[in-house]
Amino acid sequence: MMRLLLRRLRRLSAASERSFSGLPAAQVRRTFLDFFRDQHQHLLVPSAPVRPRGDPSLLFVNAGMNQFKPVLLGTVDPRSQMALWRRVANSQRCVRAGGKHNDLEDVGRDGTHHTFFEMLGSWSFGDYFKEEACRMAWSLLTEHYGIPADRLYVSYFGGDASSGLSADQETRDIWLHLGVPASRVLPFGLKDNFWEMGDTGPCGPCTEIHYDHVGGRNAAALVNAGGAEVVEIWNLVFIQYNREADHSLRLLPQFSVDTGMGLERLVGVLQGKRSNYDTDLFTPLLDAIHQRSRVGPYGGRMGAAPDAQVDRAYRVVADHIRTLAVCIADGVHPGMSGAELVLRRILRRAVRFCAEVLQAPPGSLASLVPTVAQTLGDTYPELFREADRIADIINENEGHFLSSLQRGSRLIQRTCLRTGSGPFPAAVAWSLYRDLGFPLDLVDLMLEERGIQVDRQELDRLVSHEQKMRAEQQADSRPRLLLDVLSLAALQRAGVPHTDDGPKYRYHLENGRYVFPACQATVLALYDGRSLVPEVGPGRRCGVILDRTCFYSEQGGQSHDRGYLMRDGLQEVLFSVEAVNRAGGYVVHQVTVPDHLRTGDQVELHLDQAHRLSCMVKHTATHILNFALRSVLGRSVQQRGSRISADRLRFDFSVKGPLSSVQLQQVDRCIRDVISANQDVHTLEVPLRLAGAIQGLRTVDEVYPDPVRVVSLGVPVSELLDGGTDRETSVELCCGTHLLQTGSIQDLVIVSEKQQVKGISRIVAVTGQDAVQARDMGRALTQEVDSLSARLSGSSPFSLGSALQFSKEAGALSDAVDNMPVPQWQRRELQVRLRATLRSISTAIRKLEARQAAERAALLLRRRGQTELLVDAVETDSPSVLMKTVNQLSAAAPLSHVMLLAHQRHSGKVFCACQVPKDSPALAASDWAVAVCRRLGGNAGGSALVAKGTGSSSDITEALRFAKDFALKKAGR
Repeated sequence: MMRLLLRRLRRLSAASERSFSGLPAAQVRRTFLDFFRDQHQHLLVPSAPVRPRGDPSLLFVNAGMNQFKPVLLGTVDPRSQMALWRRVANSQRCVRAGGKHNDLEDVGRDGTHHTFFEMLGSWSFGDYFKEEACRMAWSLLTEHYGIPADRLYVSYFGGDASSGLSADQETRDIWLHLGVPASRVLPFGLKDNFWEMGDTGPCGPCTEIHYDHVGGRNAAALVNAGGAEVVEIWNLVFIQYNREADHSLRLLPQFSVDTGMGLERLVGVLQGKRSNYDTDLFTPLLDAIHQRSRVGPYGGRMGAAPDAQVDRAYRVVADHIRTLAVCIADGVHPGMSGAELVLRRILRRAVRFCAEVLQAPPGSLASLVPTVAQTLGDTYPELFREADRIADIINENEGHFLSSLQRGSRLIQRTCLRTGSGPFPAAVAWSLYRDLGFPLDLVDLMLEERGIQVDRQELDRLVSHEQKMRAEQQADSRPRLLLDVLSLAALQRAGVPHTDDGPKYRYHLENGRYVFPACQATVLALYDGRSLVPEVGPGRRCGVILDRTCFYSEQGGQSHDRGYLMRDGLQEVLFSVEAVNRAGGYVVHQVTVPDHLRTGDQVELHLDQAHRLSCMVKHTATHILNFALRSVLGRSVQQRGSRISADRLRFDFSVKGPLSSVQLQQVDRCIRDVISANQDVHTLEVPLRLAGAIQGLRTVDEVYPDPVRVVSLGVPVSELLDGGTDRETSVELCCGTHLLQTGSIQDLVIVSEKQQVKGISRIVAVTGQDAVQARDMGRALTQEVDSLSARLSGSSPFSLGSALQFSKEAGALSDAVDNMPVPQWQRRELQVRLRATLRSISTAIRKLEARQAAERAALLLRRRGQTELLVDAVETDSPSVLMKTVNQLSAAAPLSHVMLLAHQRHSGKVFCACQVPKDSPALAASDWAVAVCRRLGGNAGGSALVAKGTGSSSDITEALRFAKDFALKKAGR
């Protein structure tokens, strides 16, 4: 009986293992999430977009923990749902390209590197710690995924004497207790088994689980050796320290666990594939690429194997199209800076491999988007919704690059022919990058295929210089004081209550003017940038934490308030508030103190009222603009960012292309209607769950507090909650400060609207008197354009002088229209009119110049006849007429060497133009013009056939003689 039971148990165990071998990727992901939710009570949190939320230190979300940094740093808003999270799991879409973690150049060279990947993660925030984390991980891998335990090895932190850190013996003992043999529990140092968020901040030891693809051996020596046979599959980080600015470590008040396991690598293990590209995450893409290419099917070859370059191209394109689709769906589009520039590099890299290696026709890359949606869309449904827009953006960028690629390839080829086997000039590589948008790694790749290397030292110098220039431009000479995780914990231990910033909303209208009452407060804490201190002396910068404040801290795109504090008993001394930020429920006022300031001091807060009111005007105007755009362009318009300051507002939104003049006028009318109606601005704090049910609610990708503030124009929020109105209005979740009535805006004018990248437009607008002045300027410029048009229509036929004067006037008007703040719809209309005017004037000028040149050429031919050498002076104040006269003389006498000078007697300036026959090797036009113009104290340039230049002289007789002698001498006469 016992034998029968054992046989059944073995069969069940084998069946369980077989059921997880070859597990589809979607089921691998689902199993992970179900395990943590159903068996260990983790909350499943959606993946954050790949564009980081309010984190300028990152180009892309590159790890699962990025969206949880506020929890780990202690800065999370205590009113938000995130502040309540204790156990969390998710599958986070990540991009590692650019910045500290950059896998771009390795993609395609092996089977494991990717720019886009999914990170399966689990977290504990002050809940369980090492033992539970290790137990869960081991159970999932061996029992639920069925990975044989004898294929697994674990590493742990072995200590570091120089840092004063002992070995993580606790973790080692946990693994031994779970049954892992001691020979498979391996110690490693800081590099492999100590995780740090950055130069400062939370950190701690980690333990990693490694998988041996071969099995049946002792592979301990191959762990962390960098080979493909033994690979890390799961990293468990135990966050227990804080790295200080002086590099010392301090224990955190709350320990956390952050685990991450790459889905692509895990699927490879479970499907028995050493290359991730052989799994069902990639094979549909590789098949689709083959259908569009003119090369053989994907063969998985790498390194120096025959046709390895073709297979490398397959891998690059399969990886990059996933990255492009996910990023564009999340609102990151190919562009010219930051994450957008990195995505542009990825797109151009993929296009180049498609076109040159895979020989796929244009449009092939975009045609892969539906395949990406089929493989990832169940988890990220936005890929289905946005598929057409993603393809449009890829196609447009591909078209631009293919033309650049042809020019760049020709330039590289010509340069290689000139330099031979020597180093490729760094200046040319830099020009390809700067002027044609070639990624430098693509230049390296194209040179590598020719067996040539760029002058790396000089190129590095150019790159370093560019980075230095950018850093200097972006440098902030007054860095902000931000509370660190230990100081936040110290505030909480000391029982310092969160700042009551309700007074920032307590203002009212009185006789048509906004009144902002002063606010009485007590200093609860002072922060000197390193720790909490009881007192700060004169001249020192510090962060001041009060029990209450009327100052708005920078958030939601709105600038912080400005103003000052006055200390009781020292009313004649003002403590100017330089910046205001918020962390973990505390509002920090950055102050350089002119006198002593101590905890317990009583202070009175005064806003810079003009600055606050200007920000309120711009913020309410932004809501109206958002509503107007949606009303005119449709509900597909999504806000992609905003910036609200006292002088102007900036608003980014998704739209297929630039707005037409008609659309801009429609938006303008909608805005003016809302402002002139002087609608009441309603605000109400409501539970986040109820707010989400409001019809027509606009939100952005942010973590909102609960309860959340709802801002509505014209309709009370309570009415919207009850569903008692069908009226279309602006209603948003917003923590900003707003006007009480829209009429206070006076006017709003869009002064700029242009596409930042394909699919994302940016509007810049002004309000109040700035808007009134913009409309006045628009009317004035319209009148000037009308006047010019009227004078042009009454002045036909032109003389050359009048035509040139009209051209100058139209050019100046065009510059004014381009650069002055005027309504953008009006700018567009005036630009169209002026372009047509300038084309008409230019055509007239060309005809008049040709006529004058013909007359002068005919006169010279009658006087001098057709001679081999014609050097003379003509009367004209137009260099263009001079050049055209030379051209006509050369056309009439093809064997003649022609040089003409035109002396401007009023200024002494001399224009020079020359042309020589095509078969004139002895005398190059450029040499001739340079010699004569240098004689006249000027310079010249051109080609071997045609050249021109300038100089100056009171008398050109000697210059004419020199020109003739120079030509005769060169001709050997």
